[in-house]
Amino acid sequence: MVKIRNIELGDFPLLLAPMEDVSDPPFRALCKRYGADLMYTEFISSEGLIRDALKSRQKLDIYENERPIGIQIFGSDIESMKKATEITEQSNPNIIDINYGCPVKKVACKGAGAGILQDIPKMVKMTAEIVKSTKLPVTVKTRLGWDDNSKYIVEVAERLQDVGIEAISIHGRTRKQMYKGSADWSLIAETKNNPRLNIPVFGNGDIDSPEKAIEYKNKYGVDGVMIGRASIGNPWIFREIKHYIKYGTHIPRPSFKQKVEAVQEHLSSSIEWKGVKLGVAEMKRHYANYFKGISNFKEIKTQLVTSNDLDELNEILEKLHQDSEKFEFILS
Repeated sequence: MVKIRNIELGDFPLLLAPMEDVSDPPFRALCKRYGADLMYTEFISSEGLIRDALKSRQKLDIYENERPIGIQIFGSDIESMKKATEITEQSNPNIIDINYGCPVKKVACKGAGAGILQDIPKMVKMTAEIVKSTKLPVTVKTRLGWDDNSKYIVEVAERLQDVGIEAISIHGRTRKQMYKGSADWSLIAETKNNPRLNIPVFGNGDIDSPEKAIEYKNKYGVDGVMIGRASIGNPWIFREIKHYIKYGTHIPRPSFKQKVEAVQEHLSSSIEWKGVKLGVAEMKRHYANYFKGISNFKEIKTQLVTSNDLDELNEILEKLHQDSEKFEFILS
C-alpha cells in the first residue's frame, strides 16, 4: 500500500498531473470517475494568492468527491511561498504540492518552477520553510535537472526528504528539454532505489498506454505513475491502465457516444465553474483530443473550435450524440 502520511493510495497509484488550464474541477471530475487515485490542481501563483487575484483564488476550489487532492503552488520568493501555503491550507486540501518543474519561460526564467533547479540550496531552504508553515503533507513535482550537466535529482530528492517532504513526482526530462525527446526514467529509478530514500517516488513522462504503464512499473520500480498530456481528451486512461494491470487484458475503449457525453458534461461543468465566455474558450483545447483519430471529422472539429456561441455548440454536440452510430465504425 502506497501512502502519503495517512493517505492510502492503493498498491500502484495513478496520479493526474497538474496542468495549467487543463486540470480544473470539470476535468478532474471525469478523471476521478475513471480511476485517478490522486489529483493535483493547476499550479497557482504564490504572488497571485497574496494579491488576492481572482484567477489564483478560483484555482483553490476543490470538492469533496475529488479527495484525496493536492493544491499545487509556485513562486520564487520564500516568504511569499510561506504566505501562499498558509492561504492554501485554509482550503483544506489533503496535500500541498510545490511546483519545481514548470519549464515555461515566464515561470522558469523568474526563478520559479524549474527555474529553481539552478539554485538547489534555495530549493531546499524554500521547501523546509513551506514544510514548517503547514500541518499538511508537502509533496514536490520536479524534473531531472536544469540541463544535461545538472541532473542532480538523486541528491535533490534525498535533501528534500530530509527537510520533510512526503512524496516526490519526477518528470524524466530536464528543463532545457521542455517536452521534447523521450523522457529518461533511469534517473527516476535511481532515485527510487536510493537506500536512504523512504518516501514514495512517482514517475512522470510519456506514459500514454496501459502497456507502457506496466512496462515502466516493472522496469523502473516506481511507486506509481503521474499522467499528464495523455489524459487530455482521454480521462478513461486511468481505468484502462488499472484494468490492464489487474487482468492483463484491454477494457473496451469508450464508444463515440460516450465520448460525446463526456464532452457535453465537460462543457456544461466548465460553463458552471468559469462562466460562459471563459468556459467556452478553454474547452477549445479539449475537442481535438476527445475526437482524435476519427476520420471525416475535420469540418465538425473546426466548427467546435471556432464557435463562441454556447447554443450552437450544444446543438452540434447533441446532433453528434443522435448520429453517434455512424461514427462508431470509424472509431473501432
